[in-house]
Amino acid sequence: MGDPFGFLKHTRQLPPERPVDLRVLDWRDVHEPVPEDAARTQASRCMDCGVPFCHQGCPLGNLIPDWNDLAFRGRWPEALDRLYSTNNFPEITGLVCPAPCEAACVLSINDRPVVIKQTEYEIARRVIEAGPHVARKVAVRTGRRVGIVGSGPAGLAAAQQLCRAGHKVVVFEKNESPGGLLRFGIPDFKLEKWIVDRRVRQLEEEGVEFRTSTCVGVDLPVERLLEDFDAVLLAAGAGQPRDLPVPGRDLLGVHFALEFLVQQNRRGAGQPPSPGSEILATDKQVVVLGGGDTGSDCVGTSLRQGARSATSLEILERPPDQRTPSNPWPQWPAVFRSSSSHDEGGHRQFGIMTTGFSGVDGRVHSLHAVRVQPGPPDSTGFRRPVPVLGSDFELPADLVLLATGFVHPVHAGLLDELHVAYDARGNVQAAWGDHRTSVPKVFAAGDARRGQSLVVWAIREGRQAAAAIDRYLRQSLRRD
Repeated sequence: MGDPFGFLKHTRQLPPERPVDLRVLDWRDVHEPVPEDAARTQASRCMDCGVPFCHQGCPLGNLIPDWNDLAFRGRWPEALDRLYSTNNFPEITGLVCPAPCEAACVLSINDRPVVIKQTEYEIARRVIEAGPHVARKVAVRTGRRVGIVGSGPAGLAAAQQLCRAGHKVVVFEKNESPGGLLRFGIPDFKLEKWIVDRRVRQLEEEGVEFRTSTCVGVDLPVERLLEDFDAVLLAAGAGQPRDLPVPGRDLLGVHFALEFLVQQNRRGAGQPPSPGSEILATDKQVVVLGGGDTGSDCVGTSLRQGARSATSLEILERPPDQRTPSNPWPQWPAVFRSSSSHDEGGHRQFGIMTTGFSGVDGRVHSLHAVRVQPGPPDSTGFRRPVPVLGSDFELPADLVLLATGFVHPVHAGLLDELHVAYDARGNVQAAWGDHRTSVPKVFAAGDARRGQSLVVWAIREGRQAAAAIDRYLRQSLRRD
């Protein structure tokens, strides 16, 4: 460690954000650049804690104390080497990860944790921007071919690992550009798309082939996929949104959140939707159902589009400001959080359950809801929300966005035609670590296997599935 007293000398400082009244006028990153001396100072707060619980908190197992020390010393290229040993895309996770590593930081027992996420980003940014990505090209190929369905973080990570192992990798993406939800789901003000483009170019230079605008099961028959490749990885994500079956759900103006976010990301890339199909928040009273990352993204996007108002409704009660005794360190802290989008404006209400929508001329005009409170605990300890008698109310709503999560991957088409087995939640059944599905030579990783989760988990699963596929292919090579 660089400075054993760094955590005593310096307080936690997050990267500064651009003024709200300016950043809502564009789609650029909300953060200001961090000077090098400030980045090194924050890295110095990583202490000699003996047992680095941040390793346990990070799904990727990032070597956090190692690269914090190197960052403090200004040895940025060496720090990035440590990052690459566990993480293919640290500049992306450094922007969009919710940082479970920081929640597990030993310093957070009685102080504010080390700024791990921002240091990760600073390491990647400073080295990568100093020169182009170095493509790691393999001189000898195995002759084995792997088809990957989906180009989100799991698919991209697996593609890079397998390509570097010497296999021929082809990634199929149903959309017009690679990246999955990194490109189409996350707004530019959180992840500018030139960052994704830069990584895609690197993978192409290393030998990965991308076939975009190709929906496997429609544009490419499933039988052809199995014939053309020695192994197949299903990494298409959890694309089946959770619906809200209440009266008025079919009114115009009630949409899944991803429909709204995808349109804006395409608009930002110069690909506006066809006239008549636009979902815009401009001059509308927007209500977002769900307070997670997707709901927050809808608020920030609505405000930038010029919404008249943006209201977030969450069914659970407002979390406490501090940990409760039943939520000790190093568990993920179930505390109140406010994202950069929530800080930009709008309203948040907790303990609200939507009961229906009403409209005028077929278009949504108001939302009907009731206040709820935690009911008695069930066998697992969960207290299901129950309505408060006489608390019914209405909210004006010209646009309603359902940010209530995803239930499992889309079954219709590819998965059903493959006849893969599903688990109890509807995800593709594949054992942890092995990643084999019920269909020979077909593997699964990411949200398609584990359900809706984090980018870091998707990368971890992509890397782990790649290792499993490599073992499988090398066994077949030995047999040959």
